[in-house]
Amino acid sequence: MMTGFRQQKTADPDRLPHMTTHARDTAGRDTARAASARGADGRIPAARYAVLPIAPAVLEQLRRRDDAGRPAEPYTDPEGDAPLRCCLRPSRAGERIALVSYAPLRRWAAATGARPGAYEELGPVFVHGEECEGPAEGTGYPFARPGALRNLRYYDAAGRICDGRLLELPEAADEAVGRALGEAFADPGVALVHVRAVEYGCFHYEVRRPAGR
Repeated sequence: MMTGFRQQKTADPDRLPHMTTHARDTAGRDTARAASARGADGRIPAARYAVLPIAPAVLEQLRRRDDAGRPAEPYTDPEGDAPLRCCLRPSRAGERIALVSYAPLRRWAAATGARPGAYEELGPVFVHGEECEGPAEGTGYPFARPGALRNLRYYDAAGRICDGRLLELPEAADEAVGRALGEAFADPGVALVHVRAVEYGCFHYEVRRPAGR
């Protein structure tokens, strides 16, 4: 399997006559954004952005009744390696976990006044079955495993999808995620980014635009 940034090279829209007008506009915008994000050495800085787990108060709600209106059903994980969105780490065999339905945009939209409408998706996430300690500090970007495929979905301030990218994580996976987020927030129209698994499409975590940037 190839490693590195998939779709990192953006084609020149003027040399792609078969592309639709929308595709040409998108390609041109991606080229301009990537260029503006690069430093003097031509590389996008690998910045550190705050990764947000599901908040404790929201976890408490989800454990009682999830965003689909169903009560959580905790069970003992027999194998481990389930991506926990409360602690942002893989589960361990023997831990009590639950699979619940979660709407990632819902609380952010309520706090900011955004109206995502049809973009407010609902999907499955693993969480601990009971109150937990949350993420450990200084552990890097969650679930950044070399060779994994990630979809970064960009949202504007209204809660609408405004862009995105596919990322195949190289050996320096943590650095690759930081560079991809730097490229995303180089576009001033991007308010937050959701990072998802590609194979199942599941939400992993969100990153919001840093204050003042």
